[in-house]
Amino acid sequence: MEHLTVRQRLAALFTGALLLGAALTPSASAQAPEPATWTGTWATAPTTVPKTDTTAFHDQTIRQIVHTSIAGSALRIRLSNEFGKQPLKIGEVHVARRASGTDEPTIDPATDRELTFSGKSSVTIPAGAPALSDPVTLRVPARSDLVVSLHLPESTPGSTVNSFAAQRSYVAAGNVTGETKIEPQSVTERWYFLTGVSVRAAFTGPTATGPSGAGNASAVVALGDSITADTTLGTNHRWTDYLAQRLQGPGGPRNAVGVLNKGISGNRLLHDPNPPAGHPAEAYAAYFGESGLKRFDRDVAAQPGVRHVLVLLGVNDLGHPGTIAPLSEKVTGQDLIDGHRQLIARAHERGLRIYGATITPFKNDTLGFYTPENAAARQTFNHWLRTSGEYDGVIDFDAALRDPADPERLLAAYDRGDHLHTNDAGREAMARAVPLRFFK
Repeated sequence: MEHLTVRQRLAALFTGALLLGAALTPSASAQAPEPATWTGTWATAPTTVPKTDTTAFHDQTIRQIVHTSIAGSALRIRLSNEFGKQPLKIGEVHVARRASGTDEPTIDPATDRELTFSGKSSVTIPAGAPALSDPVTLRVPARSDLVVSLHLPESTPGSTVNSFAAQRSYVAAGNVTGETKIEPQSVTERWYFLTGVSVRAAFTGPTATGPSGAGNASAVVALGDSITADTTLGTNHRWTDYLAQRLQGPGGPRNAVGVLNKGISGNRLLHDPNPPAGHPAEAYAAYFGESGLKRFDRDVAAQPGVRHVLVLLGVNDLGHPGTIAPLSEKVTGQDLIDGHRQLIARAHERGLRIYGATITPFKNDTLGFYTPENAAARQTFNHWLRTSGEYDGVIDFDAALRDPADPERLLAAYDRGDHLHTNDAGREAMARAVPLRFFK
């Protein structure tokens, strides 16, 4: 047997290491790893559906419209089967900018892009899971409409949805994902299976780093209920839309800040939907979504580029028990404080800045939420929020919206009519109440 000297052994090891390194190093033509520069420009919060909702699709295309917050040079989307009970087969997905000057589901054909998933045009998403598309190059303007078209080739229950989109989506026969115009079979005001769009953000700030300022863009997530989700149909007049406009205007931060609306109508901080047996709410309460505490990891912490969180939750915790939830779930102001402390701790654990919003007035609301006891609990919570210093900052929506002559009521000029929700003027006032210094 031949014996190698120490020098020969070292030479052999060095040669082997070089060969191994060459084998593991991608060739010049191979795609380089994607830098972690993705920032959310649009998002929504998914929920499950009640048993009475039997919506299903079969060999149909859902064409969905979403409104961006920040600009980018490339994008990817997030699909969700997180409330599905069976695998979700997506046959083909296209994304494009909406044709200018129209409110129809018509795309600008020059911007049409087919999306892939691990290089494939179709994807099957396991029950309970999300899926991210591969990146695609497309110039995405700030505060503009994107059109995302999903083809569902098999019988597919509409099990993962935001049922209060206040934006029209269109369902057409067959695979028409790449068509400029489609002939809808039906129109819905929901988003199905689509929960996020992220971009490689565009930068102009003098402190931008790297080839495109990667790392300075960030996202803020608005975690809330209908007051956060609410807008007039098709107008993109949520208070978060107005905030996105402010952030890009005078006095805004030098780097891009995407605004992600994670509001769900009917959502509570402490409890999941739980309508009493036989109550009409059994037909719709599932759309209210999991509690804020339960959905925080998915709807906040997992968002691309998130650095900031705005929280407006609590009014449904006060108002639902005895109306569309059992009285056993009645909460106090201290219960709300304890729940918000959990959100603060979980955000800080992830290095996020988190800002709390005061609960807005609702005296004489048409939903039956108002009682003197609920008003006192609201005041207890708001006092803690303003004075404790436990949140990283306070957004005083209460002060911005209340009637000075009766502070338990919304100012009439901001009242949508039910004495709980705001109109466009009220939502603009909410956006103005958010200190822009939080994002600098």
